Amino acid sequence: MSPVQPLSAEALYRRCDPAQFSFETTSELDNLQGIVGQPRAVEAIQFGTGMRREGYHLFALGPAGTGKYSLVHQFLTQRAGSEPVPPDWCYVNNFEQPHKPRALQLPAGQGTVLRHDIDRLVEELRTAIPAAFESEDYRTRRQVIEEEFKERQEQALEELRKQAQERGIALMRTPMGLAFAPMREEKVLGPEEFQKLPPEERKRIETEVSMLQDQLQSIVRQVPRWERESREKLRQLNREVTIFAVGHLIEELRQKYTSFPAVLEYLQALEQDVLNNIQDFLKPAETPPELALGSAQSPPPGDSGAFRRYRVNVLVDHSQTQGAPVVYEDHPTYQSLVGRIEHIAQMGALVTDFNLIKAGALHRANGGYLILDAYKVLMQPYAWEGLKRALRAREIRIESLGQMLSLVTTVSLEPEPIPLQVKVVLLGERLLYCLLAQFDAEFNELFKVAVDFEEEMDRSPENQHLYARLLATLIRKEGLRPFDRSGVARVIEQSARMVSDAEKLSLHMRSVVDLLREADYWAGEAGRDVVSAADVQRAIDAQIHR
Repeated sequence: MSPVQPLSAEALYRRCDPAQFSFETTSELDNLQGIVGQPRAVEAIQFGTGMRREGYHLFALGPAGTGKYSLVHQFLTQRAGSEPVPPDWCYVNNFEQPHKPRALQLPAGQGTVLRHDIDRLVEELRTAIPAAFESEDYRTRRQVIEEEFKERQEQALEELRKQAQERGIALMRTPMGLAFAPMREEKVLGPEEFQKLPPEERKRIETEVSMLQDQLQSIVRQVPRWERESREKLRQLNREVTIFAVGHLIEELRQKYTSFPAVLEYLQALEQDVLNNIQDFLKPAETPPELALGSAQSPPPGDSGAFRRYRVNVLVDHSQTQGAPVVYEDHPTYQSLVGRIEHIAQMGALVTDFNLIKAGALHRANGGYLILDAYKVLMQPYAWEGLKRALRAREIRIESLGQMLSLVTTVSLEPEPIPLQVKVVLLGERLLYCLLAQFDAEFNELFKVAVDFEEEMDRSPENQHLYARLLATLIRKEGLRPFDRSGVARVIEQSARMVSDAEKLSLHMRSVVDLLREADYWAGEAGRDVVSAADVQRAIDAQIHR
């Protein structure tokens, strides 16, 4: 048996002949539209994005620099372009429970329309309501109610005065209130004159005064009830006037949003709140006394006026979105994923309301695709738990870390959860994927699709031509000088060396792009407009030297 002979350098090296290429420079080649050398990964992405069942999220695994993000983003963008645009989401005030804002779902682009409609409605109400309360008809009807109360009170006192006068007793108004005093010949007797009366007469007068005093107390006790009845009539009048002034304005919106029951319910609650808080729409000098005693809801924090509670917080606006959204979150903290509730300082305290609710990446990607770096998610406190919780529950619940961990007992906002329909793609290395699969029981239930990226591809003649188009695409994307045939051939040879296999080509695009950039630099240093094999070789030599 003959010993194994070592191979020479020439035997290990496979030259790429520039003559096999029909182009002069890469500027003649079209951009490569598809994904090169990743058939298994493409099949996995197609399956994962097409499978709409629960738990079929994707984990793209492979070494850093293999172009996982670029390839995934390219594929998802192409697919999302043909998918429907998801709806807008808004938060509005819950007038019955202000700490629990309501979520409204509207077709794409309708969220901002609703916000503008409500803003315009409030502006019109601020004009129409004061005008209605300044009308002559309102003033006349109000005066009738006020006069009715006064007449009722005066009539009761007049009847009591007549009874007292028949008994020789006068009903007088004093600084201390109403009082009774004996009379003689229509003249009030003083204390000394009263004492000069016979005992029987004094006793009779005292008895009469006591009886009249009881009747007066009965009248006095009825006055608050009469006042309440009068105020209730005034409130009813104010409601009628307000309904007359604003009813047609709100009815116009009801007709516009007749196919959206949630919006109609909100408009009904808004109208009721306006009727309960008429004083907010009147100037201080015009506010009727019966309305100034209190309101159903004080102005929300964070605003000097009371109209902030009528605003519409458009959480997600898809008015400019084409197809399904594809979102990449570069800083995946807990709050940047699930959203946050901001606070502002007011009178030395931090306060908030539904207008300060901000969307997270899950909101923006809802109805589409969310791309995340797995390592970055795991490095942020509670971001991984927050993501899994949202995917398990299939809803986005906005709450602070303190609320999630039950560390805060103070009253805060509890926004209504928003249904979640999203496909999440995690990017990470194989070791990270294996660790999660081994030590996180929920990982395999949520990320059932592994997208395994190859690090190399076969070096066939067809693939070499395909690789040349890939290089042309990268060169054009990076804004580099065009490469001639010899430069492309030398890059292909170096690509095989990167994977230590003459029959393979590297798919580690980061290293390939670095080589293209450095070769372009050396071509510029030499004053050439086209990069040749000499420039590529100089870049390789410089890398080795460094």
